[in-house]
Amino acid sequence: MNSKGRVTIPTDIDVIEQTKEIAAKWGADALRDCDGTDFPQELKDSGLKVYSTYYTTRKDNEWAKQNPDEIQQMYISTPLVTAVSDKLQINLMKGLYPDMLRPNNYDDIRRWWEVIDRTTGMIVPADQWSYDEETTTVELGSIAFHEYTVSFLAYILWDPVHMYNAVINDWKDVEHQMTFDVRQPKTHAYTLKRLRRFIEEHPYVDVLRFTTFFHQFTLIFDEKAREKYVDWFGYSASVSPYILDKFEKESGYKFRPEYITDQGFYNNQYRIPTKEYMDFVKFQNREVTKIVREMVDITHSYGKEAMMFLGDHWIGTEPYMDEFKTMGLDAVVGSVGNGATLRLISDIEGVKYTEGRFLPYFFPDTFHEGGDPVKEAKVNWVTARRAILRKPIDRIGYGGYLKLAVEFPEFVDYVESVCNEFRELYANVKGTKPYCIRRVAVLNCWGKMRSWGNHMVHHAIYYPQNYSYFGVIEALSGAPFDVSFISFDDIRNDPDILRKIDVIINVGDADTAQSGGQWWCEPDIIGPISRFVYEGGGIIGVGEPTAHQSEGHFFQLSNVFGVDEERDFTLGYDKYNWEEHDHFITEDVSGDVDFGEGKKNIYALEGTEILVQDNKNVQLAVNDFGDGRAVYISGLPYSFENSRMLYRAILWSAGAEGDIHKWFSDNYNVEVHAYPESGKYCVVNNTYESQHTKVYKGDGSSFDVDLEANQIIWHEV
Repeated sequence: MNSKGRVTIPTDIDVIEQTKEIAAKWGADALRDCDGTDFPQELKDSGLKVYSTYYTTRKDNEWAKQNPDEIQQMYISTPLVTAVSDKLQINLMKGLYPDMLRPNNYDDIRRWWEVIDRTTGMIVPADQWSYDEETTTVELGSIAFHEYTVSFLAYILWDPVHMYNAVINDWKDVEHQMTFDVRQPKTHAYTLKRLRRFIEEHPYVDVLRFTTFFHQFTLIFDEKAREKYVDWFGYSASVSPYILDKFEKESGYKFRPEYITDQGFYNNQYRIPTKEYMDFVKFQNREVTKIVREMVDITHSYGKEAMMFLGDHWIGTEPYMDEFKTMGLDAVVGSVGNGATLRLISDIEGVKYTEGRFLPYFFPDTFHEGGDPVKEAKVNWVTARRAILRKPIDRIGYGGYLKLAVEFPEFVDYVESVCNEFRELYANVKGTKPYCIRRVAVLNCWGKMRSWGNHMVHHAIYYPQNYSYFGVIEALSGAPFDVSFISFDDIRNDPDILRKIDVIINVGDADTAQSGGQWWCEPDIIGPISRFVYEGGGIIGVGEPTAHQSEGHFFQLSNVFGVDEERDFTLGYDKYNWEEHDHFITEDVSGDVDFGEGKKNIYALEGTEILVQDNKNVQLAVNDFGDGRAVYISGLPYSFENSRMLYRAILWSAGAEGDIHKWFSDNYNVEVHAYPESGKYCVVNNTYESQHTKVYKGDGSSFDVDLEANQIIWHEV
């Protein structure tokens, strides 16, 4: 096994010798600087590949100050404010950090701002409100006890990521880095010259790590410098009158701030996207990728590689949209929070290699007296490893301040083992197609464009309303299935797409982009999917699948799932089906099933087989529909046991129970991954405890094996 390579580590001018030591210990072949660090000149001839973090939109306050009209902007929606008389004042900056944002009244506020009566949903005419710059207050004629909001453009005076880093690291007396808009003509031309100058002044740099390109995901701080709102997919900071003018000309209709601010929801991942919003997203990706290609071509002209960080100012470069491949990037690097975020990176096409930045980040929030970075690193690695065994990234790395990490020798030793194991996995897995037992499609409003990220509010952050659903995506990231993501539009445009699928999974709360809402009232959706199941396909619903109140039921496929949700409208109907049954799906369940938040008031229709119910709330049920099968699950947080239950549910819904003992472990803490093309398979202990299991090979033969904590054993087929 190669004991060196495929690892990137951070450095700084105060850790030169430690950098050399860590690079040797971890087998690193690349060095990088980070936000708030500098690359030591003493290491430029180290023989290691040099990444340089390059900021296209900041670290040039002089330009930003000279061109205040081309500072980046963001749409902000005020909270709902209730009028108690015929006049109302709304302070735009209430609850916002004043050093970060400033309302833009330089451009025509009558055109680019919007005041809405939220009680009626009507726009307040522009001649019925005024703005006071000194108090940052909008005054309007109002209707008593109606609620109002203002959507307004604001200049971004402090880059949100720089602010985040400054706050979390307690930077003192650091100049706030301003943002500038590369999309606008003057700054566009200047940026290309600035890029050439940087490359010429840093000849030792091998890879420009663009962090990222032009538009920051939505990140807003409150008046106490705390995160107020964050959306990793948010487009609200990718706007300006210049951009919106171009959008109007291309789309052929007038832009409204509401298309972005969206009742204060900012079109987050859970909102069913409107046509106007999707038009804007597609427009932004077309326009952004054109300029990125210019910068990539310049980078290549100097013989350097262009790497994109999948984060920060990444909006407009979504890797699963068609335009991404046109940029000509060499590589993408992103933060790995779990298996799903790893697949989000590793499944990207159109680049030469991918890299994952593993956790923990070398910041003082983890690396402090009493901190336990090893614990976080272990959880991070074991969850990511499952996904690596399905589709590996090409490199791993770490970020932050190396001087903090070296103070934790146990952590340094553990990461050494991670680096060595990654190289072993890569040598065995890269370039081979893993065994996939069935084809699974996750169906939602976003489809392919948000592959693996469709349940992310923010990178791998826990939310009580979300974890019971995200667990499904996390389980799939390391499971032996061919996983795709499809949208309702995909089915409407080509119903035959269902012929390429064995099992559909629909996950989420009612009337969200994840479950689909009103899409389930469309005959050209409900018809093909019902037919798909009736003719032998499988479908799994988690939470409130296909839910939207219409035509006498809430679950629009209640006839397929055999369950529906009581919403008080059917209380008068008696319900007698509550008996629990043993089933193939629950054979590996050792105790109570963890359904997370679950759902209440789910009841079974006649003929449906209930597997688990809690006080007459159905949590798990199965139903035959024609030649096909449906499974209902109320919630599925990620765990090894739940991952196994989902595995069985997919097999059962696909009518493939007979394949259970193919490349299989009878201990759900242990998984088997096979690579028929290379003639290899591995047995993986996903825990930090020793495990015993019976392993079934592809031909159904079996053997017993004992594994040490976190051990992987490779075998020849």
